[in-house]
Amino acid sequence: MDKSSLTRSIMEKDARLLSPSIRIPFFPFVVRTGRGATLMDVEGREFIDFLSFGAISNVGHNHPAVVAAIKEQAETLIHCNPAYAFNERVTELTEELVGITPGAGGKRVAYGLSGGDANDGAIKAARAYTGRQKIIAFLRSYHGNTYGALSVSAVSLPMRYRFGPGVPEVYHVPYPDCYRCPLGHRDNQACQMACYQYFLGLFETLFAPDEVAAVIMEPIQGDAGIIIPPQAYMQKLYDFCRENGILFVAEEVQSGMGRTGRWFGSEHFGLEPDILIIGKALASGLPLSALVARDDIFAAWSSPGHVFSTSCNPICCAAALATIKVIRSEGLLEKTAAMGDYIKERLNHLAARYEEIGQVRGLGFMIGVDLVKDRDSKERARELAAKIVWRCYELGLYLTFFSGSVLRICPPLVITPEELERGLTILETAIDDAVSGRVPDSVLDTVKGW
Repeated sequence: MDKSSLTRSIMEKDARLLSPSIRIPFFPFVVRTGRGATLMDVEGREFIDFLSFGAISNVGHNHPAVVAAIKEQAETLIHCNPAYAFNERVTELTEELVGITPGAGGKRVAYGLSGGDANDGAIKAARAYTGRQKIIAFLRSYHGNTYGALSVSAVSLPMRYRFGPGVPEVYHVPYPDCYRCPLGHRDNQACQMACYQYFLGLFETLFAPDEVAAVIMEPIQGDAGIIIPPQAYMQKLYDFCRENGILFVAEEVQSGMGRTGRWFGSEHFGLEPDILIIGKALASGLPLSALVARDDIFAAWSSPGHVFSTSCNPICCAAALATIKVIRSEGLLEKTAAMGDYIKERLNHLAARYEEIGQVRGLGFMIGVDLVKDRDSKERARELAAKIVWRCYELGLYLTFFSGSVLRICPPLVITPEELERGLTILETAIDDAVSGRVPDSVLDTVKGW
């Protein structure tokens, strides 16, 4: 079987056997190996990675230190059910997480398997601690696919359509997107914190503050297209929660573990969340999530309120410990902050040449390039985004888009300057080819995007 036939065979079998609910159509890309910031497919083609499989491979693919930690632990103990026995890897990881998360001491950690179940846990913990039921979340947010996470998500209709009622007493408010104001303001200066006024309106028309358990918020909204809220909004929201006994929950599944140039995105706003949610990159792709909260919050629930038979198993904890060590020892926070600024500078130079680039935004290696049909109307250019990422794929750059028209620049934190330059050069070529009509419409049959 030739290499292209192998790709087709694997994809055809996948289409027959796997649920379509798990696949977002982009490319015929069958991955075989990965190392650092590069991936190789079954045909032997190498790709520079600008996705990190969705902000998961923060320390790169198969980092030697992570691989070594997994192997060493697997030879000692593969599993230990946390409900029935103690394990030193869990204790070591818990000490690390208490240390790197915002806020002083007096914190505890609860573990799960994914960002979704961690969001569920945050809802449960907030309700148990406050004795209140109502949860406020944000439009265009993505939190996961368990029922609790699904209930606080509001990013796309297919994610919820026909699934029936979710967790009750969840209310959504507009996220402060100053590029595409959800309340229709064209002038940021005229806005006068309209999203915050909308938030306050809930307490004038629907319920009182003492009925709300928590506000769950991505400090940087990820799958909505990398939206960074104003500092003034964040401070007002945070202060309101503090004044009214409402827990502020920072959902850092995508923005955590160094992705933004700091350990967690909420640090950019000077906030100390009551509960912080971690997933994705925590164990470099192994199934592990964590909730970090104040002692008194977790004192309000008891076993088996949030325990999973396979959570915080020793192998996942060993991988997480190695991941944290790599981020610290290789100076990846500082590197990501500096190189992220360079990426935005390069992309803003492109924006000066191409009217189709409406805005470049982000922090660290969490950057979005918003493509538009017209800069005034800001109408999303979905087809252009699809053509650009297809051309990138053809030229050896693994890049995707989300929120209809936003290119997702999300490389591993270990990417080298040389790899970054090659990737940005490919991206520049792809943009020029797509804008100039050198990418055929036929690719739109394959690339559907997110």
